Amino acid sequence: MAANVNLEPVRAGFIPLIDCAPLIVAATQGFAAAQGINLILQRETSWANIRDKVAVGHLDVAHMLAPMPIAQNLGLGPLPARMIAPMALGSGVNTMTVSRALHQDLAANGVTITTSVGARARAIAELATDYAARPGGRLTFGIVHPHSMHFYELAYWLASAGLAPQRDYALAVVPPSLMADALAGGQIDGFCAGEPWGSVAVARGVGDILVTKYEIWAAGPEKVLGMRGDWAIANETTLRAVLQAVYQACVWCDAPENAGRVTALLSAAQYLDQPGAILERALQVPADERAPRPLRFAAQGATFPWVSHAMWIYAQMLRFGQIDRASTQSAAVRDTYRPDLYRAAIAPLGIAVPSANAKIEGALDGPTAVASANGRLFLGPDRFFDGRHFDPEAIDVYLSDGAV
Repeated sequence: MAANVNLEPVRAGFIPLIDCAPLIVAATQGFAAAQGINLILQRETSWANIRDKVAVGHLDVAHMLAPMPIAQNLGLGPLPARMIAPMALGSGVNTMTVSRALHQDLAANGVTITTSVGARARAIAELATDYAARPGGRLTFGIVHPHSMHFYELAYWLASAGLAPQRDYALAVVPPSLMADALAGGQIDGFCAGEPWGSVAVARGVGDILVTKYEIWAAGPEKVLGMRGDWAIANETTLRAVLQAVYQACVWCDAPENAGRVTALLSAAQYLDQPGAILERALQVPADERAPRPLRFAAQGATFPWVSHAMWIYAQMLRFGQIDRASTQSAAVRDTYRPDLYRAAIAPLGIAVPSANAKIEGALDGPTAVASANGRLFLGPDRFFDGRHFDPEAIDVYLSDGAV
C-alpha cells in the first residue's frame, strides 16, 4: 500500500471476461502507476451492478457493455446519471453457444461450423417451430443484459432468418459466469456471452459454439470504458491519465509475446478463476498484424469510440422495440461516445487515431488505410455477415430495409 501513497486512486469495476484484460494489465503491470494512477480493481457479479455502482459513484470507471451508457442516457436505466464512453476496450470474442441437444438437432439437418452464417440462422428458424410444439416450449437463449451487444448480435443474426425476439424465441438474462450452468440445467437452449464462457461450456461437455461475434460483425464494438459525465469533467487530468494507461495496456495485450502472461494474469482466482488452457483459445494472436483477428484490444483502431457504433446500437434498440423514436434521442446517443476525449488523451502519445468520428459500418472488406492525425492507420475488415452497410446518417432507411 505504501508504494501507492502518492498515486491518484481510481476505482474501476470489471466483470470476469477475457476483455477485462486491459484493466487488469493496466493495474498490475505498471501502466497505471506510470501515469500517477492507483487503479483499484473491483470485481462485480453482474452488469446491473456495474451500471448502478457507476451511477451512484461507488465506481469511478468501469469495464462496461458498449450499449449500456447509451441506454442510460436514453432513460433506460433505473437511476438518473449521464454516462459517457471515451474509449472502447477492443473488439471482443462473443460466442453463440448452443446445448448439445440443439447442436445434435442442427447436425442432423446437415449444419456444421463450416455452414454459412446465414444458413446456420435459417436452420435455427426451422427448428424453432418444432421446439415450440414440445412440452418445454419455445427455444430460449441466454443473454447477459437486454442492452448488450450479445443481445443485438443474437437478434440481428436470427432476424436474417425471420425470427424476432420474444415472438419466436424466449430470452433469459443470465450472468456470464452462470451461462454454462444454465445450459447444463436445461434452463436455456443456447446463449450469447463473451469468452471464456462459451469455451467453458465446451470444456464441460454441455455445449458447442455455433457462431462467433467476428462472423456476425467483424469489427463490432463489445465493451467500453464507461463513467459518469460529471466525473470526467471534474477529473480531466485523471481521466487523460487513465485513458493513456488503459490504451498502453491494450497494446501490451495485443502483442503475441505477451499472450502467455495475459493468460496467467486472467486465470488468477481474483480475476477470471479459470484454467489457462480455456483462456488460451480466445487469446490467440496472429503474428501478422494485418491478419484477421477476432479478438483485438488495440489493433486496427479497436479502442476508438466510433459514433457510428453508438448509432448502430441505437438503431437496434429501435428495431427490436426497446425504445420509441423521439427527436432528442439522436443527439443524446451521439454525445455518449466521446472521440474528442479519446484524441485529447491518445494523440499526444504519437498514436495514429482516426480523423473522422463516424464511418459507414460494414463497408471494409479487408484492412484499409484511412486518414489519421498521426501517420497511417489501418482499419477493417468490418463486414456484416449479410453484406449490409450501416450509414449513421440514414437510420430511417436502414430500419425500413431490415426490420423483422
